[in-house]
Amino acid sequence: MAKRTDPVILDDYDRKIVAALREDGRMSVTDLAKVVGLSKTPCQVRLRRLTQSGVIRGFRAVIDPVALGLDHVAFTEVKLSDTREQALREFNAAIQRIPEVEECHMLASHFDYLLKVRTRDIHRYRAVLGEKLSSLPHVSSTSTYVAMETVKDASS
Repeated sequence: MAKRTDPVILDDYDRKIVAALREDGRMSVTDLAKVVGLSKTPCQVRLRRLTQSGVIRGFRAVIDPVALGLDHVAFTEVKLSDTREQALREFNAAIQRIPEVEECHMLASHFDYLLKVRTRDIHRYRAVLGEKLSSLPHVSSTSTYVAMETVKDASS
């Protein structure tokens, strides 16, 4: 994903479009136009501009992981043995290939990355940690925090 260097200027209509689509990404353009107070054509133009500018990155189904039996969430701190650019690139590329990792964030902290890892249970998490995460390039140590309950999840 390309890094944006300058923010996209949004007006009130653009913000209303984004808010409405966050609630219902399957909304028709006709319905969207009604919700935001525009006619269909100007709404379509704005929607196209928001998509082309990268404000709206795509449309997808939001899947309930619990319904798929993936209700174990662990947050894993990862400390690297090498944090030079090449090592970071190697780790970043390798983490992309682990489907159980839902999120990966590089942090300014006493550790280098924080991962959100979703599996069916603690036994599967242990396997992912031992077979996949611990063997990633430049990993020197990990610490795990198991979530007991999700109170807020903006991706839901």
